[in-house]
Amino acid sequence: MRARDLAIEYETVRLDDDAVEVARLMARERLPALLVVDGDGVPAAVLPASQMVKTVVPAYVVEDPALAAVVDERHADRLCDALVGRSVRDCLPDGATAPPIAQPDDTALEVAALMARVRSPLVAVVEGDHRHRLDRVSRSRARLLGVITASHLLERLLATSG
Repeated sequence: MRARDLAIEYETVRLDDDAVEVARLMARERLPALLVVDGDGVPAAVLPASQMVKTVVPAYVVEDPALAAVVDERHADRLCDALVGRSVRDCLPDGATAPPIAQPDDTALEVAALMARVRSPLVAVVEGDHRHRLDRVSRSRARLLGVITASHLLERLLATSG
């Protein structure tokens, strides 16, 4: 199995997309993460659902989880208000880097190793890049073929095992 055969169509969002709408998409589709693309449609980052959850939890509660017990339900029900007026870019973790990228001819084991090494729930399959680095020259030729999610990769690997 090659990455091009494993790649599936997958939701992508742009850096300037509305954070509330992106959170709704994640919730509605039960997506573990979304692939964030730039204005040219080139993969820019992975936005895990857990990062969106972290974005809505007040920093003081993240730092001291015991404080969560003192926040009343009325305030807890309004946590997602923290997303209003924010973009995907605002929700990415500090120091977010380019997502893991597989070449179309990469084997399933190469994809699995990449996913394991960077601990990402998804890998973008991009045609025309130069081995995981999208510089200015390769960006113009880069084309997203799809995404391989960890669960989809496991499903395919299990189907081929005895």
